[in-house]
Amino acid sequence: MRTVAGHAGRHQRRAGYRANNLARIFARGLTARINPLGLTTGTFPALLELWESDGLTQKQLVERLDIEQATMANTLARMERDGLIIRRKDANDGRVQRIWLTERGQDLRDPAIEAAMAESLETLSCLSEDEQREFVTTMQTIIAANRTGSA
Repeated sequence: MRTVAGHAGRHQRRAGYRANNLARIFARGLTARINPLGLTTGTFPALLELWESDGLTQKQLVERLDIEQATMANTLARMERDGLIIRRKDANDGRVQRIWLTERGQDLRDPAIEAAMAESLETLSCLSEDEQREFVTTMQTIIAANRTGSA
């Protein structure tokens, strides 16, 4: 019979455990870098999407970020409260609201992206450039294969 102690070392070699641990490392570092800008890691992914395509709908953000509708609604409410976005009815369909960055939200683009890039460079500095590229490519492959709704 295996003991719990016998499992303690092995769980650290499992991919899910490692991925979760690495995500926490990235999140901790990113938090330290973007909090002075008034941003959180919860709002950052939505901002990235809006910086790329301002005027998306909530549904489009949910699909692009692969998160729950309720989570997105809460995130957008915080972003609106913090003066990062405004919501406006779609010009062609009054039932649809589009999310637009405020001037403050737009102005945070460059410093926030620079902070994220600096964190990635620092966190991955233990890898060669080739290893970094391979690592990112591998992550992209895994994410694409496991997106909600993919076959």
